[in-house]
Amino acid sequence: MSIETISTPAITEARRQIDICNACRYCEGYCSAFPAITRLRQFSDSDISQIANLCHNCRGCYYACQYTTPHEFDLNLPRALAEVRNESWQDFIWPRGIVRLFQKQAWATVLATVLGFAAIFALMRSIGSSSNGIGFYAVLSHTVMVAIFLPAFLLPVFSIGLGLRSYWRDLGGQRIKMAHLVDAFAQAASMRNLAGGHGDGCNFEQEERYSGARKHAHHAVMYGFLLCFASTSVATLLHYVFDMPAPYPLLSAPKILGLVGGVMLTCGCVWMLALRRHAEAKLSDPSVRSAETAFIVLLGFVAATGLALYALGSTVWMPALLAIHLGSVLSFFLLTPYTKMAHGFFRLAALVRDAQQRDG
Repeated sequence: MSIETISTPAITEARRQIDICNACRYCEGYCSAFPAITRLRQFSDSDISQIANLCHNCRGCYYACQYTTPHEFDLNLPRALAEVRNESWQDFIWPRGIVRLFQKQAWATVLATVLGFAAIFALMRSIGSSSNGIGFYAVLSHTVMVAIFLPAFLLPVFSIGLGLRSYWRDLGGQRIKMAHLVDAFAQAASMRNLAGGHGDGCNFEQEERYSGARKHAHHAVMYGFLLCFASTSVATLLHYVFDMPAPYPLLSAPKILGLVGGVMLTCGCVWMLALRRHAEAKLSDPSVRSAETAFIVLLGFVAATGLALYALGSTVWMPALLAIHLGSVLSFFLLTPYTKMAHGFFRLAALVRDAQQRDG
């Protein structure tokens, strides 16, 4: 693969550092990024983008490196790869202008969309209410909810899908085999690279000391989110296939999945925010730090307001809580392609491509 002649400053700096790492190879077994580095002698822009998405910012390589500042090489590979990684998905997500806007005005965007959508749902109450509705549907009918949230769900899927297609082509991706998908999903599900390659954990929040806290927090967020998604999916199946509309009893599948997922997601987000307070800011991309924090807060707020609805769904507070929760959910859906969550899909694509390359 030929080396591009024009690169962004982030790519250029990452290439400089990767070349030094490839000559040293002290960190060869730390994570999936280093075996990918040692397979090559020269690095195209797409090679560096892939390596950046294989990096989980565990920071073990930085604390093990003898060439960090004050050495003249001044290596900071976690930050260099973080900057490339953020560029990679931001450049491919459509429309790109919204990505840049969110990164610059994340808190204002989150607050404006949540409060704005919540106010709209509150005003729609009289229009969408149904005298025959039960529970939440007495406030906003099922038809209105579907009409709003189905397009709001499909639009981000479409946007991320377009971006992934372009990114896969840029990586030089080949026809995907089932074995490659299994390998990539297994790595993503276990978050193996957050163990730093040696299994003792990463150095994200405790610097030279190893910790598994970040891996566990990510697991709580990821699996909590998947359980919440499963809850909605099961409820949809019950409604349309088995003619069993909500509300559902406490011991039903939608309720159990939603409650467990909501608790895991809320706790995971709080845990991640706490860990970020102890992490060295110089080892991440400072341009997106505020946007990443705002997104974690939004995700945790969605889960927390959902749990509040479970607890107070039979009280006079339910209509106001429902408007706030629906406003946060709608904001989350529409903003997902332009937030840190989008990078997870690109990382998965990089893992699939890495599996292909290891397979020969």
